[in-house]
Amino acid sequence: MAVNGCYFLRAEVPGQRTALLASRISFTFALMRKNTAFRTLLFVLCLVTTTVQGQLPAKQVRQQAQVWLSMNAHYRFNQHWGVIGDVHIRRNNFLKDPSFDFARLGVSYWFSDKMFVAAGYGHLWTAPAKIEWNTWGNEHRIYQQFQYNGKLGKTGVSHRIRNEQRWQQVIVDDEYVGRFRFSNRVRYQVSFGFPIFKNPKAPVLVLSDELLIQFGKELVYNTFDQNRLFIGIRQNLSKQISFDFGYMNVYQQRITGYQYDMNHTVRLFFYYVRLK
Repeated sequence: MAVNGCYFLRAEVPGQRTALLASRISFTFALMRKNTAFRTLLFVLCLVTTTVQGQLPAKQVRQQAQVWLSMNAHYRFNQHWGVIGDVHIRRNNFLKDPSFDFARLGVSYWFSDKMFVAAGYGHLWTAPAKIEWNTWGNEHRIYQQFQYNGKLGKTGVSHRIRNEQRWQQVIVDDEYVGRFRFSNRVRYQVSFGFPIFKNPKAPVLVLSDELLIQFGKELVYNTFDQNRLFIGIRQNLSKQISFDFGYMNVYQQRITGYQYDMNHTVRLFFYYVRLK
């Protein structure tokens, strides 16, 4: 595409990038001799854009089918204090290959029946990145969260903000390298429960979305980590036990910056909640 004589191109081959960059420099200096300062600035910006674009290969998106199983529990001892915990198993290629196993435990403090904070520790076991590899990665995680559960008319609404400090074991070519990569991740989730039947024992339609962004010295290309969109049903089995089942789309950017995973996930989460 041309803008005032400036061509925005993407060179996919290193040799093409070098040739394009050299011609852009020559072209820019020629314009500086006979054009206004505004046009010169435009072409300098064009030059910088080409250089940045040449740093990463073309975007790659890997489509995957997954199953995600989880058990979540929250036990409230008294008016203010409780314990909270969850375990997760996620599989790739539907149920064929492992993705990760995760366990988390924390302490909660309730300000009211609708609002609480929690903090604790979690451990993640990540499956090898390639089928022919055997080394599982470890991640140590400390988290803090705030959650508010309320209603908008008859619709249940939940807001959750979670902050995580993560130490991820670095693995290169199926071998530990003796260090961990640290990052901080912020997560915001909003969830809606729509009653679609008059019978209170009938399922509730659930729609939720969670955005995850991260920061760290070694994170260069992927401040955006992932987005999790879920649609399904929630069914109460008793006053304290329920489950939700449905489809979750997990769109995740990998550390390379140009590789993404589009995970089409069947999700089944069980909940045990004793609040009083």
